[in-house]
Amino acid sequence: MNAPLPPHLLSPQDTLADIDPQETAEWRDAFLALVATEGPERARFVLQELVRLARTQRVGWQPQLNTPYVNTVAAQAQPTFPGDLAIEERLASLMRWNALAMVVRANQAYGELGGHIASYASAADLFESGFNHFFRAREGVGEGQHRGDLVFFQPHSAPGVYARAFLEGHLTENDLQHYRQEITAPSAGAQGLSSYPHPWLMPDFWQFPTGSMGIGPISSIYHARFMRYLTHRNLLDCTGRKVWGVFGDGEMDEPESMSALTLAAREGLDNLVWVVNCNLQRLDGPVRGNGRIIDELERLFAGAGWNVVKLVWGSDWDGLFARDLTGALVRTLEGTVDGQMQTFAAKDGRFNRDNFFGQSPELAALAQGMTDEQIDRLKRGGHDLVKIHAAYAAAAAHRGQPTVILAHTKKGYGMGTAGQGKMTTHSQKKLDDTDLIEFRNRFNLPLTDAQATSLAFYKPAEDSPEMQYLRRHRQQLGGYLPRRQTACDVLPVPPLASYAQFALQADGKEMSTTMAFVRMLGTLLKDATLGPRIVPIVADEARTFGMANLFKQVGIYSSVGQRYAPEDIGSVLSYREALDGQILEEGISEAGAIASWTAAATSYSVHGLAMLPFYIYYSMFGFQRVGDAIWAAADQRARGFLLGATSGRTTLGGEGLQHQDGTSHLVAATIPNCKAYDPAYAGEMAVIIDAGMREMVTEQRDVFYYVTLMNENYAQPDLPAGAADGVLRGCYVFRSYQRLSDKREGTISSEKSVTLMGSGAILSEVVKAAEQLASEGIDVTVLSVTSWSELARDGLACEQRALASSETEQVLEPGPPWLAAQLAATSGPVVAATDYVRAVPETVRAFIPEGRRYVTLGTDGFGRSDTRAALRQFFGVDAASVAHAARRALSRD
Repeated sequence: MNAPLPPHLLSPQDTLADIDPQETAEWRDAFLALVATEGPERARFVLQELVRLARTQRVGWQPQLNTPYVNTVAAQAQPTFPGDLAIEERLASLMRWNALAMVVRANQAYGELGGHIASYASAADLFESGFNHFFRAREGVGEGQHRGDLVFFQPHSAPGVYARAFLEGHLTENDLQHYRQEITAPSAGAQGLSSYPHPWLMPDFWQFPTGSMGIGPISSIYHARFMRYLTHRNLLDCTGRKVWGVFGDGEMDEPESMSALTLAAREGLDNLVWVVNCNLQRLDGPVRGNGRIIDELERLFAGAGWNVVKLVWGSDWDGLFARDLTGALVRTLEGTVDGQMQTFAAKDGRFNRDNFFGQSPELAALAQGMTDEQIDRLKRGGHDLVKIHAAYAAAAAHRGQPTVILAHTKKGYGMGTAGQGKMTTHSQKKLDDTDLIEFRNRFNLPLTDAQATSLAFYKPAEDSPEMQYLRRHRQQLGGYLPRRQTACDVLPVPPLASYAQFALQADGKEMSTTMAFVRMLGTLLKDATLGPRIVPIVADEARTFGMANLFKQVGIYSSVGQRYAPEDIGSVLSYREALDGQILEEGISEAGAIASWTAAATSYSVHGLAMLPFYIYYSMFGFQRVGDAIWAAADQRARGFLLGATSGRTTLGGEGLQHQDGTSHLVAATIPNCKAYDPAYAGEMAVIIDAGMREMVTEQRDVFYYVTLMNENYAQPDLPAGAADGVLRGCYVFRSYQRLSDKREGTISSEKSVTLMGSGAILSEVVKAAEQLASEGIDVTVLSVTSWSELARDGLACEQRALASSETEQVLEPGPPWLAAQLAATSGPVVAATDYVRAVPETVRAFIPEGRRYVTLGTDGFGRSDTRAALRQFFGVDAASVAHAARRALSRD
C-alpha cells in the first residue's frame, strides 16, 4: 500500500550498496565516540575536513541537502511552552468553527460567493501560535516603541483571521454575516469582508495583499531587505522587527515565490521567517503526489542558503520514535510519497493501523496498545501547538540567515469525511448536518446540536478565561493584528523652479525627457528634507538611462559596503556601493525591482515613514512583465513613481519586437489609482513630477504615477504660460498654425481647418504635420495630450455626474469634459496620433464634440527593428501619415 520513492528522486549515495558492513560499523562507532568525547563542534570540524579531502581527491561526493524526515527541533531541545495549552487549543477550535460557519453560511445564502474552509483548517494552529506568542503589532511611532512585525497571511486562510478579529472585538457578528458581500454590507450596517487580504477594500485592516499566488512571498523578502535599507541609511531603526510569511506549499510552484530566495540568503535577512503550510495538496490534488514536497523544499531552501526548520510530527509521535529502536518508522516515513500520505490523512484509524503500521512487524509492534482513535488523532507537526512554538522560537532566535519552517499539516484538518485530505477539499464550501455535528464533536465545541446545524457563531463571555487570555497575549505583543495604519510625517516638496527651471524654460535646447528627468532627480536628491527620502530604483539599466552620475552622488545600497576596488575606480562615474547607498540596483529582475518599489511606496503605512520611490525601467518590462505585482501594489495603496523609459513602439529603434512598448498606457488606464502620463516635453514632465510629489507625500493621497520617458533627443520648447493645469488634466492647446497666404495651386480649400492631437514622442511628428498642412493652406490647431487616461476618466466622471443629476432632478449643469472644452475653441476633423496602439487614443472618442470626425493613428501589431523614421513610416504615425490622415478627413467632410 505504501508507495516508495522512485529511484530518480533518490540521491546517488542512497543507491550505493554497503560492501563491507563491518568497516562501516567501525567508522560509525568512531564518529559516535568523537561526538561523545569531543562534542558536536569538533565533530562538525572533522566532517568538514573529510568533505574537503573528498573534493580534493575528486571522489565525486557531496553532503545531502535532505535531513531525516523528522522534526529539526528534537523533543529534548524544545523550550518550555510558555502558555496555557488547554486554553490555546480551545481558542484555536473556536477560530476554526467561526471561520467555517462564516463561509458555509454565506454559501447557503448565496451559492455563488465561494470561499475556503480547508486551507485555514490546516493552518489554524500555525496562525494561532504566531498570534499568541510571536506576531508583534506596532506600539506607536515614538522613540523606543516597537514598530511592529510584518505578517503576510496565506490568502485562502483569510476567514480564520476574520474569526480571530471577531473574538477580539474588531469585527462584529453582523460583519461575519456579510463575508464576501462588500457592496450590500453597508446597507445592513456591516462591514463587508473581502475574499482575501485586500488593503484597498479594508484599509484599516489588511496590510499586505497576498491573494495572487507568489506575490506575497517575493514581496515579503523585499520588505525585509527594505527594513535593512532603512536601518543602514539611519532613517529608521528596524532592528528587533520580523517579517513573517505564512504561505502554501502549492504556492511554491509560482516562479515569484522562488525567484528571490538567494537574495534573502545573500543579504543575511535573519529578520525574515517563512512558514510554508505543507498540507500536501493544492487545488486539484497532491502538490507532489509521487514525491515529497517537504524534502523538495528543504533541498531548495538549504541550497539557496536558508536555515530550514522541519516541523513534521506532533508530540504524540515522540513516544513512537523513542521506541523505534530499529529505525523502521523513520525509514517507512522517508519512503512514503505524499500522494499516499494524503490517503492516510483522509482515512480513519483502522485504515492507518492496517495499511501504515501493518507494513512490517516492527511498525505493528509500535502501534500495539494504541486504539484506532489514538492512531486517528496522531497529529502532524503543524497541528501541535507545542511543536509549533518550538519551531517558531528556533526561527526567531536564528541569526545570519532567513529561516523557513516547513510545517506538515492536513488540508481540511478536522473536517472528517466531509473534507480532510480529500482531492476536492479545496473547493469545499458546504457541509451537511452530520458533518457539522462531527466537526463540533471533533473539537469539543460548546455548541448544542441546534447551534451547530444552524451554524451559530460562538463568542465566549467577555470575562471568560479564554477571552482574558486572548486579550492579554495580544496586549503583551502590542495590540491586535492585522492592522493597517497610515499616520506619517508630511514631506515638503521644494519649489518647482528650484530643480526644473531648465525644463520649464528649455529655450529649444535638444535633450531627451529621460535626460531631463535624471537631471531633476539629481537636484531633488540634494534637497535636505526630501532628498534622503527618495529611493531611486533600477533593474540593472542605470547607465542606459544616464544615471551613472548618481553612483558617486548617492551610491548604490549594499548591506556589506564595497569590498573591492571597481575596475573603473578612476572614472568620474565609477561604480560605488555603500552601506548607506541610496540607489537600489536590483540586477536583471523586474519582479525584484517592483517588489522593492512596493516596499518603499508603502513605507508610509508599513513603517510610519514616508518614502518616495522612483523606479525607472524599459517601459515594455513594466505592466506587461510584472503587471500583477503592480496591481498588488495598487491594492496596497502604494505612493511613488513608475517611470517607463525608452517608451513607445518607435523610439527604441533597433531593439525590436520584445522591447518596444505600445500597450503600457492601455494597461495603466485600467488601474484606478494609477495616474498615467505620456509627456512629450521636459517642461510637461516637470509639472507632472512636481504635482505627483505634492499629491503623494504632502497631501498624502493614495495614488501612484506612471510617467513615460523617451530616449530621443529633440528641441525642447518652453512650457507655455498657463499650460500647467492642462498638463495635469490631460491636454492643452500647444500651438495654432495659420494657413499661409500664398496658397499653392492644387491645395485643399483655404477655408479648411483641422485639429491634431499627439502625445509623447509622436507629438514632434504631429507638429511637423501641422507645419506641412499650414503650408498647404489649412488652419491647424495642435493639442499636446499628456494623459489619455486622465482625459477619459474626466469625461466619464462628467457623464456620471450628468446621469446623477438627471436621476435626482437637479438642474445644476455638471459642465463639459476637459477635452471637449479644449476642442470647443477649435474646428474641423480631429486626428490623434500616439506611439501606442490605437486603443489608447480611442478611449476619448466619446468626448469629441458631436459632429466632428475623429481619426486615430497608432502602432498596432508587433514591433520591428529599424530606424525611428522607418518605424514611424511603417506604423503610419510619422508626419506624412498624420498629414495624409488630416487631408483625407477634410476631404470626407
